Amino acid sequence: MRSFWSEPFLWIHLSGAAVLPIFLGLCLLGLAVGYPVLPVWLEVFLVGVTGIFPVLWMQWFRPFYIFSLLVAAVKPEKLTNAQQQILTRFKTKLNQAIAFFVAVLLAVILWQLYRLAPLAASVAPFPPSWRWAGLLLAVVAFLASNLFLQVSASVAAVLLAPESEMAATKPYVLEKIRDDFTIALWQADRLLPTFAGEKTVAEAAPGEPTEPAPAIENSSAQSILNPQPADSNGATSLPQQSQGK
Repeated sequence: MRSFWSEPFLWIHLSGAAVLPIFLGLCLLGLAVGYPVLPVWLEVFLVGVTGIFPVLWMQWFRPFYIFSLLVAAVKPEKLTNAQQQILTRFKTKLNQAIAFFVAVLLAVILWQLYRLAPLAASVAPFPPSWRWAGLLLAVVAFLASNLFLQVSASVAAVLLAPESEMAATKPYVLEKIRDDFTIALWQADRLLPTFAGEKTVAEAAPGEPTEPAPAIENSSAQSILNPQPADSNGATSLPQQSQGK
């Protein structure tokens, strides 16, 4: 197993793809409300651009900061070197290409949803006269679909990176993280519990001693606090008198 696979944030955001069918279903229900009030191509264009462009722009220029949960994020200063290396992998040409591919894929899916929308008219959440409300629901749901699939696809690309490439990746510069990534405003030192064997920024640098103090100092302190007899048979440290006396 690759060493960076132990990072829980990668798996949390990869699992976000599981909610994709839910949001696509909501988008279908929104498109099923009433009859088109605009030309078909214009409605599809408005829903598509509003749902695709913001997320595509984000992934191209300021990728999603994956060390986040909902509206909270881990402070960049608290990231380990391994986590900074992971961030570097999100600023590659490969991830930009993946973002473009996902955008095209979802545009094709949107067109198919629009064609199938009349079949779901009987279960539409609003009356037919609320076409604009249906379009708004479709836009919000399609935007969420893009967000979850885009982030999951970029995480999958990182997880599939060879161990050798990840080891050769330079950690991302801490001072640039807030400017180069889309990060939540509320930030904390930690969002997840510490797992066994997990390294933190507080650990000693390579080559430095990790023990708090040498063992000889600890033993000296204990001997002062708890003095022990020199000999279990009761002999003292004074010189023994000669047997002739």
